[in-house]
Amino acid sequence: MINASTIPAVAPECASSRDIDTSRARWAAVRTQPTKAADDQATCRSYAAPFHESVNLRQEAALCSGDTDHARNLTILDSEIDTFNNLLATRCGS
Repeated sequence: MINASTIPAVAPECASSRDIDTSRARWAAVRTQPTKAADDQATCRSYAAPFHESVNLRQEAALCSGDTDHARNLTILDSEIDTFNNLLATRCGS
């Protein structure tokens, strides 16, 4: 049996703390943009893309259990995901 994680071209890349911090800054900018009531669909789409990115980044980080910042990264990403979930629920829910 071949373990895909031992093959460099197939092994998942670990999300670094720097990548996560950079993404968080982008996500914060999206969340703090003023919203227009008349443009709810555009606002919801603007939240959906970084939400999807944060979930994917969390999945990458979860696979990197050997990372020294593993617990920190997962805690931060879980918080970001919760924040986007709340935004989507309050501003985009029907």
